[in-house]
Amino acid sequence: MRNQRSFSHEFKRQVVEDLLSGESRPAQLCRRHNISSSLVYHWKKQYGRGKFNNGPTEEGVLKDRIEKLERLVGRLTLENEFLKKGLQNSVSQSQRNGKSSAAGDTSSAVSGKDVV
Repeated sequence: MRNQRSFSHEFKRQVVEDLLSGESRPAQLCRRHNISSSLVYHWKKQYGRGKFNNGPTEEGVLKDRIEKLERLVGRLTLENEFLKKGLQNSVSQSQRNGKSSAAGDTSSAVSGKDVV
């Protein structure tokens, strides 16, 4: 079993700054420090978001915001679908119990169809 290496924020920042400055190519950095290219690009993403005691870039801040909003939209979509199914189930149950006059209007509102 391999021991997991850990790198300081300073080391990570230095590797990313070497990459961004163009002094070294990604493959050169990987060979020099014996790290994988995916790790370098992961660090680059974190660097953009200010994770290495540096100021976040505007792009990193915007990406964080987009991710948070996408998670919110996903959660709200799931809640909305859950509530629609619950309402449809209660409407169909009330129709089975013989209370179809008021429930018919509700089911059309849930499905988005106009009642004629």
